Amino acid sequence: QVQLVESGGGLVQPGGSLRLSCEASGRIFSINTMGWYRQAPGKQRELVAAITAGGSAKYGDSVKGRFTIFRDNAKNTVFLQMNSLKPEDTAVYYCNARIVVVTEMGPYEYDYWGQGTQVTVSS
Repeated sequence: QVQLVESGGGLVQPGGSLRLSCEASGRIFSINTMGWYRQAPGKQRELVAAITAGGSAKYGDSVKGRFTIFRDNAKNTVFLQMNSLKPEDTAVYYCNARIVVVTEMGPYEYDYWGQGTQVTVSS
């Protein structure tokens, strides 16, 4: 089985920084796109940032210029560096990865999610 384990959330003051990490483990053949989503209370889950295996990244409009996504393919890990944090960034952040596993029918891509990590921006 495959697991995504997140770390790095917490409480930070406005203007501060946090780095989230997410490591994929298990019977992985390859990993395609990895990304971060967030969900604030009463709101829909939204894309924060995503990055392909080749390193091409995209960002949600609200975080452009403040957040940076990068990955270490050798360690099956994706990171989200969050700078200039604002109270409106407060949410549960979820790691997502499209992972190819080998099944009896051959390789197949599945969509996996982490358990979520709370980020709170408050003074």
